[in-house]
Amino acid sequence: MAAQQSYKLFCIGNPLLDMQVTNGEDLLAKYGLKSNDAILAEEKHAPIYRELVEKHKITYVAGGAAQNAARGAAYVLPPHSVVYTGCVGDDDLAEQLKAANKREGLDQVYLVKKGEKTGACAVIISGHDRSLVTTLAAAEKFEKEHLSSPEVAPLIEAANVFYAEGYFLTHGVESLLEVAKKASEAGKIFVLNLSAPFIPQFFAVQLQQVMPYCDIIIGNEAEAEAWASATGLPDKEDLSAVARAIATQPKSNASRPRTVVITHGPKSTTVVSAADPDTPKVFPVTPLKDEEIVDTNGAGDAFAGGFLGGIVLGKSIEEAVEAGHKLGAMCVQQVGPQYQWPKVQIF
Repeated sequence: MAAQQSYKLFCIGNPLLDMQVTNGEDLLAKYGLKSNDAILAEEKHAPIYRELVEKHKITYVAGGAAQNAARGAAYVLPPHSVVYTGCVGDDDLAEQLKAANKREGLDQVYLVKKGEKTGACAVIISGHDRSLVTTLAAAEKFEKEHLSSPEVAPLIEAANVFYAEGYFLTHGVESLLEVAKKASEAGKIFVLNLSAPFIPQFFAVQLQQVMPYCDIIIGNEAEAEAWASATGLPDKEDLSAVARAIATQPKSNASRPRTVVITHGPKSTTVVSAADPDTPKVFPVTPLKDEEIVDTNGAGDAFAGGFLGGIVLGKSIEEAVEAGHKLGAMCVQQVGPQYQWPKVQIF
């Protein structure tokens, strides 16, 4: 059982099963979706899941942003280093998620809701872009009490690094605050991923509640731009300036300066530390050939997984970013958020 173990990295998020289809240009047009975006399903999107099943060739892949990153971290770390929590139903989808986690060496302590359906994400691939449409289902029924349960509380106590997806802020800000405050008070590392442009755009209040406890914030260029727009920064596309603005937001544990990591797909990754906010570090990405790329679903999560592995092992930020780049490049050469087998040594 997970509770008998102690884990270095504790992750929390929305566990989802990805329903992935390729050549989805017609679906994007039909449902009014952007080619490279992530949204929560509205009523008008409800028929898309049935349509995928009935009219398309689906690849089912274990998903959920933090769960993908947790599997990535587990891939690069020694066995039993990473544990993940989130809420699932008591259905076949949850069993598929457990099987995928087991393969990568990720342990989970799900809150299981009887009679509920596990969340799903329609992944529409077009070219090298991916559009995500999520129905949270059981995932948004997570209860804060689960964190203080005998199964989970000792794991939080023992972990050194915590990771949360921004998506969780849509329903679980109280749970995230509980974990983030505990981490901050104990001088441990709390990492938050912005996850999607709609998080800083529409959940800015919840984001600001958690921000003071965040030691590391990860995002991509679209999320950084959304944060800049939401907070009124003048130059929304200057990634170094946006990273600096996020890094220098108020922080509860001032002894650990905040680090902000902004990825930009196949371009470079920008890192700014509040310890030296006027000296951004830019790390180039080694680009892949077009024909090497299978799809980009989960690439950002893979980056986060490799990066987290580095942080857990006490590596430098430079080494952690490099590991993130390696795992991201590996992921885009697989179908969906998966990693290469036999296992490749990253560290």
